[in-house]
Amino acid sequence: MDIVQQLLAALGPDCVRTAEQASQRMASNWVNAQNLQCRALLLPQTTQEVSTALQICHAAKQAIVPHGGLTNVVGGVQTQPHEIALSLERMNTIEAIDVDNQTATVQAGVGLQQLQIQLNAAGLFFPLDLGAKGSCMIGGNISTNAGGLQALRFGVTRNLVLGLEVVLADGTIISSMNHLLKNNAGYDLKHLFIGSEGTLGIVTRAVLKLEALPLSRNTAYLALNSFAQACDFLNFAKKTLGHTLTTYELLWQDYYRLMTSPPARHAPPLPQDHAYYVLLETAGYHPENDQRLFQETLEKAFEIGLIADACLAQSQQELDWFWGIREQVDFIFSVHQPVFLFDVSLPISTMETYTEEIRQGLRAVWPEVFLYVFGHMGDGNLHLFVSCGQNDRATRHQVEEIVFGPLTAIGGSITAEHGVGLEKKEWLHLSRNPAEIALMRQLKSTLDPHGILNPGKIF
Repeated sequence: MDIVQQLLAALGPDCVRTAEQASQRMASNWVNAQNLQCRALLLPQTTQEVSTALQICHAAKQAIVPHGGLTNVVGGVQTQPHEIALSLERMNTIEAIDVDNQTATVQAGVGLQQLQIQLNAAGLFFPLDLGAKGSCMIGGNISTNAGGLQALRFGVTRNLVLGLEVVLADGTIISSMNHLLKNNAGYDLKHLFIGSEGTLGIVTRAVLKLEALPLSRNTAYLALNSFAQACDFLNFAKKTLGHTLTTYELLWQDYYRLMTSPPARHAPPLPQDHAYYVLLETAGYHPENDQRLFQETLEKAFEIGLIADACLAQSQQELDWFWGIREQVDFIFSVHQPVFLFDVSLPISTMETYTEEIRQGLRAVWPEVFLYVFGHMGDGNLHLFVSCGQNDRATRHQVEEIVFGPLTAIGGSITAEHGVGLEKKEWLHLSRNPAEIALMRQLKSTLDPHGILNPGKIF
C-alpha cells in the first residue's frame, strides 16, 4: 500500500492532506515564499497520532519534515516533493498555567504571542520575545533554541524549558515533563532535542519556566559616537541598572538611517549622524524607583561622556515607534533585492573589527554593496543583511565565505539563533570541530537510524 494510503487508513482524512491539498498552502512565512510541495501534509491533534505517523514512516523509511510557524530563515523547513510535511498547528492547547510554581504546560503548536497574551492575563510572563512572535510556535522555538530580544536577562529558549515530550523517529514517545528547577537524576534528555532543528525527534509538549509579569517598562534610544562608547555604556548599564536591564540592541548607522528615512514608516527619534544607536530597555517591579533609576542612569552616562544623546519613550505610541525601527526588518527587502541575511555570534570586543573586515571584503568584490548591521549586542549576537545585486549560487558562496571566514579566528559562530538548516551546513566546520561533528552524527544515527527526520538539515 502507498505510504499516503497507509497514513490515511491509520489517521483519517482529517489528519492527512494529499499533495494537491497541501499545495494550496504557503511553504514559508518568510520573503518570496512558494507554495508547499510535498508528498502529503500531516496535521495531527494528539501525541499518539504523531507517534502513529512516525511508526509508519519509520517502517517505510519515508522522509518527514516537521513544520512550525514557518518563519525559519535557513531552509530548516524546506520540503521536497517526495517528503512528508508534519505540522503541529492543531496541537495548540495551553494545558495548564501553574501560578504558584510559575510554569506553563503547553502543546508544541501553541503560538508564542498566544501564550504571552494568556499568561499576561494571569499576571505571568514568558520571557522569550522575537519579531516573529505573531506566527512562530513554541515547538519551533524549542527546536531552534530561539534567542530573541530579552536573552541578555533571561537567556535563550534552552534556559526557559523545564520539561519536554518528544516523539522519536520510530514513534517512541519520550515523556520527560519535568516541572522542577532542579532535577539532577541522570542525563537531562531535553537538551538533546532543544536546538536540534527537528532532526532527532518531534517536540509535542513542553513545560516552560515563567516569571512574574513586570510592572514597569522603560525604553530609550541612545546615540553614540564610537563602538568604544557602546561597550563602556553596556558595562555601565549592567552595573547601575542591575537585574532590571532587559534589552541592549545595537544599531549601526547605515541600518538606523535606512529604517528612519522615506519611504520607511518611521521618523528618526534622534539625528541620523551618529555612528551607533542603542535601543535600551528595562523591566522591573517598582515603577517609580525603576523610572527614576533609568533616568538617573542616562543622565549620569551623558555627564561622563558615555552617550551623545538620548530620547525616552513616553507613551505606547512612542514605544511602538521605537521598536518598529528595530523589528520591521522586512522593509529592507522592499528596498533591496536580493538580500542575504546572517546571524552570527562573537565576542563583543571583536564586533567592530569584524564588521569592518567583512565590509572591506565585500566592497573589494562589489564596490556598491549594501551592508546593514544590528543585533543583540548584550549577548554577542549580530544580524547582517547583505545586498550586492546578484543572487546566483557562486555569489552566495562568496558572500558567505567573506562573512563566515573571520569567525573561527575570533571564536565566533556561524549562527547565534537561526540554526543551521540547509543554508549553513556547508560552514558547520567553522564553528564545530571534527570530534563534535562526529558525535552529532552518531547521535543522529542512534536516534534516527533511517535518517527520516528532517533529512539533509545540519549535516
